[in-house]
Amino acid sequence: MNLALVLAFLFLIGSTLGWVLELLYRNLTHRHQKWVNPGFCTGPYLPIYGFGLCTLFLLALLERLNWIANPFWNKAMLFAAMAVCMTLIEYVAGLFCLKYLKVRLWDYSDLWGNVQGIICPLFSFFWAVLGALYYFFVHPYILDALAWLSNNLAFSFFIGMFYGVFVIDVAHSSQLIVKLKRFAEENTVIVKYESIKDHIRNFQQNASSKYHFFSPFRSDSTLAEHLKEMYLKLEKQKENRK
Repeated sequence: MNLALVLAFLFLIGSTLGWVLELLYRNLTHRHQKWVNPGFCTGPYLPIYGFGLCTLFLLALLERLNWIANPFWNKAMLFAAMAVCMTLIEYVAGLFCLKYLKVRLWDYSDLWGNVQGIICPLFSFFWAVLGALYYFFVHPYILDALAWLSNNLAFSFFIGMFYGVFVIDVAHSSQLIVKLKRFAEENTVIVKYESIKDHIRNFQQNASSKYHFFSPFRSDSTLAEHLKEMYLKLEKQKENRK
């Protein structure tokens, strides 16, 4: 089967399952007081996990080359490579958003050994564990799913539908990022993506207005007003600490 179709299929699965994983993680660790859409896009998918699953799949295929004769150390090297690659994906994506878009999508600044608040040893370890879990519990089913797809290529029509919706969603969400970038450059700040979503949710609840889970930036007030209010509160908190 064509490798491009395989990776397209894996990106779809990884993006959607990653969104569910991130949603549960944020709620169970109480990173958010209420359920908040963890995605950059409106729909239930996180592209970074899509790229991650494609990477894990390609790395798992390399294991058959047996770079190290000892099976244990061969797998250990594989999981280490998975952790490094996933950390690199996380760093490149986070750095691009931070330096070019002036938006911080996540923040590890409070964690030991972090680099610019984008990556840290703890989450690199989590990536290694996730890579091991993928290898033992997911990869065999992925291979079965690919075998099924090769015998049911009509399903590729639904893959195409997914990408049609995905492209439109990314284009729409990019307009929001442009607004956040403009505010950040005008005020010489870095916009924390999750913080502004939390702020809007609290505003909507306090105003007894409907909160839109899949459109977390939709509000009775403009985005610019929310950003100004949030950063004024932050400035007051800093002054009070002094």
